[in-house]
Amino acid sequence: MNNQQFLQTIGASLRRFLQTHSRSNEKLKVLHAKIAEDIQSRLGNSYMIKSLGTGDGKEGEMIGRYIDKTVDIIISKDGKNLAGIGVKFVMNNYSQNSNNYFENMLGETANIRANKGKYFQVFVLPEEMPYYDNTGKIQKWEKVTVHNIKKYIALSNDNTDTYLHTPIKTLLFIVKFPACDLKLIKTREKYKKCYLKNKNIEIQTSNVISGNFGDAIILNDYNSFAEKVVYNIKSI
Repeated sequence: MNNQQFLQTIGASLRRFLQTHSRSNEKLKVLHAKIAEDIQSRLGNSYMIKSLGTGDGKEGEMIGRYIDKTVDIIISKDGKNLAGIGVKFVMNNYSQNSNNYFENMLGETANIRANKGKYFQVFVLPEEMPYYDNTGKIQKWEKVTVHNIKKYIALSNDNTDTYLHTPIKTLLFIVKFPACDLKLIKTREKYKKCYLKNKNIEIQTSNVISGNFGDAIILNDYNSFAEKVVYNIKSI
């Protein structure tokens, strides 16, 4: 899967999200399955992949240092779980949960890596997204800024051999959705209609964020991330 195909997968995942309940895992099945299938094709049949939307359609569990953890994508060989990939695609209300996303990522990574498992992360973030109140009305439109990403830049410069809370590689993928007249979109339902009127939702790579990211984070390059994941797994 190249970058363009990854963008198409994100578009399909967004469409599925808008067609279903916000708490449904249908959007995850689309995104997780495509990543899992791509990693499988790169690794070869001597490895096994477990995730939503592929195989038996269920997530797997890795044994952590402190607790066992359900992981979005698990790579195993000869019956042994070698690595996991956590996947997060934020759709709305980012500022409310931004620090929670980050802290949860650090915690789950430390738990797996402290038990000698390899762990990677994929974080997909729209450059602009709605912030809903409890009734589904859009209170404001949130834009991703350097301030939001500052903690990821710091993370990117961590020595992953020393800091076990840092994923070995993280893909930070910031995307741009097709243009809608935001002045007319005031509710969740109008937001859905704006995008669902098109059979295919064309997603683009955003250029709103650039910076001096260190080796631990790959910005907007799925293919490079996948290559690094495969290299690290085959080195075990």
